[in-house]
Amino acid sequence: MRLHPVESADPGAVRDALPAALDGSRPLALGFDPAPDDIVPEGTAVVIATSGSSGIPKRVVLSAAAVRASAEATALRVGSGQWMLALPAAYIAGVQVLVRSLLEGLEPVLLEGRFTPDAFVHATSAMSGDRFTSLVPAQLATLLDAGESRPGVRDALASYRAILVGGQALPESMRVRAADAGARIVRTYGSSETAGGCVYDGVPLDGVRVAEVHGEVRISGPVLADGYLGDDALTSRAFTNDMHGARWYRTGDAGTVAPDGRLAVTGRIDNVIVSGGINVSLDRVERVVRSVPGLEQAVVVGVPDERWGEASVIFADVAADDGRRLLDDARARVEVEIGRHARPAHLEAGKVPLLASGKPDRQALRRMMRD
Repeated sequence: MRLHPVESADPGAVRDALPAALDGSRPLALGFDPAPDDIVPEGTAVVIATSGSSGIPKRVVLSAAAVRASAEATALRVGSGQWMLALPAAYIAGVQVLVRSLLEGLEPVLLEGRFTPDAFVHATSAMSGDRFTSLVPAQLATLLDAGESRPGVRDALASYRAILVGGQALPESMRVRAADAGARIVRTYGSSETAGGCVYDGVPLDGVRVAEVHGEVRISGPVLADGYLGDDALTSRAFTNDMHGARWYRTGDAGTVAPDGRLAVTGRIDNVIVSGGINVSLDRVERVVRSVPGLEQAVVVGVPDERWGEASVIFADVAADDGRRLLDDARARVEVEIGRHARPAHLEAGKVPLLASGKPDRQALRRMMRD
């Protein structure tokens, strides 16, 4: 079947195109213009362009069955009601907000324009019944900050039956702040390859299985993508079959699975630098740094270092005058929790560039340091 492009920057256009995509008659291309020879299997609903956590461009092929399975499992877990779209419709989390609404037979509320506390409150006021939405941590932080002085923002947050938060790890301090504000947060884990979040608060959705193989998190179930458009080699590396014929997705994330089946993700397997001959997990360093008051949204990336080979740098939207103090606090806390070898070398104060998905643009940060 041939793909059909849709203006993914227009959430209304994506919403209108989804019914034909879900019945298999008109598969959509989101985030890219398909070539004439881009042919997808029968039953494909959508192909989503994503760079994921690796920065490598990929086009993920999702069947209508996988997209539906994810949306239906979410409804079983968190409940049914009206959804508000606050994320780009070109990303899987945004697509799923629209799909859940479609399957519920309810019109989604589309947040208009740039995401701001005012826009969030306005969109929330247009909703009725049980309310649901999906956010990334940066959006939640914006609302929590505004809610400290604006009761209307705090009331809007507390009015949702569930707010799914994913895309990147949610700092524990932010989760506590959200709970204190009355927001019912559900931490989600997943990717385009799993049709969106498929593990909620550490517990897999119905039908989803998780496993840890040689330290890597793997996922199985009806939500898995068919593979990557035009890249059979990458598909075969990322999706494997076990001895029983079950299909698994290799996430590239490090984590553990408890005896009760609860998943704990600790970071990317490949997000490691070698500093002074010692392996340092940047994800682990970043989690510790984000526990420092004032650095909850900080990003840690690796850079070349003449003395140690590689070192880590903190990027944070803080006042330059606070940088030295915050760096000292972060270095001290990292030394206690990880060791002296893992201490960040520097803190760059300024606005952290974001991808359209709301995630930090780590590639841009590395380029900034190189330049």
